[in-house]
Amino acid sequence: MFTDKRLTEAYDKAKTLYFDDYSRFVFMSDAHRGDGSVSDEFLRNRNLFMHAINEYYENNYTFIEVGDGEELLEYSNLNHIKNAHADIYEGIKKLYDEGRYIRIYGNHDIYLDNPKFIEKYLHTNYDEYTEEYFDFLKGIEPLEAVVLRHRKTSQELFVLHGHQGDAPNDQFWFFTMVSLKFFWRFLHRFGIRNPTSPVKNVSKRHRIERNYSKWILKHRRALLCGHTHRFKFPKNNDVPYFNTGCGIYPASITAIELTEGMIRLVRWKEKVDEQGVLHIKRETMRGPEPIESFDIRKPKEVIEYLAKLKIQRTKKERETRAAFREEEI
Repeated sequence: MFTDKRLTEAYDKAKTLYFDDYSRFVFMSDAHRGDGSVSDEFLRNRNLFMHAINEYYENNYTFIEVGDGEELLEYSNLNHIKNAHADIYEGIKKLYDEGRYIRIYGNHDIYLDNPKFIEKYLHTNYDEYTEEYFDFLKGIEPLEAVVLRHRKTSQELFVLHGHQGDAPNDQFWFFTMVSLKFFWRFLHRFGIRNPTSPVKNVSKRHRIERNYSKWILKHRRALLCGHTHRFKFPKNNDVPYFNTGCGIYPASITAIELTEGMIRLVRWKEKVDEQGVLHIKRETMRGPEPIESFDIRKPKEVIEYLAKLKIQRTKKERETRAAFREEEI
């Protein structure tokens, strides 16, 4: 009941963004960027993350970071995190300056709900080489949630971090912060993880996901979140619950892409070719599926019909573009 209430409150206050079949969005969460020390779990995937956001920038995506971008419960001084991962924040600034970076806060970066904290750490940054302050993410307003609404069909995709209703990470977050900052942070250096976290506690993670599903069925809205670190893409008529996964898997990061009216789950990982050269490769794990396939407001037959039309139209458009390129050559 409490999860339903918290999700509904977030939905009612969410900012609405409109999309259509020409929009490009990518959703990533749970990077948990730290201060570059041994306990910083983001370090191992920093290059993967940097490559991914550069590719999304070059291909005109809007990047929605769905919470826990920074590990502020363990490292409360955001300046230390920005200095440790300066190249990452340069990439984020490029996206933000073009209006293509939207920030949602989660339980590990809950400080972003405080305007004074945002003004202190995000509005300006310090260049250690020139010893000058410069505008960074000036005017940014991190959000608890957003609703993506299709311009023509009014179909909605509700996006938030997903900690809402998870008591230790929601209403009792302060006590969780104290335990992380003064206890679990040091055990991380030896590979020991907090057993109360949904990341490692399977029964808790499944309970949270069941609560998500109940909300989806009750309110008939697709939901996309992070928090559990378990990527999810619905299949076989499952409820439309999507999860971005996280940025701290052992050798990969995952994301959800919404482009050309199609949604898919992707993974960025390191690959070694036959010559022993290391590459970063993006691979599709699930999808692409027409976003209409997950509009549970409509009867199943209508959803299937609209999805079939979308696949046919997308295939025809791609063939037309390919033929046009051949003519140019």
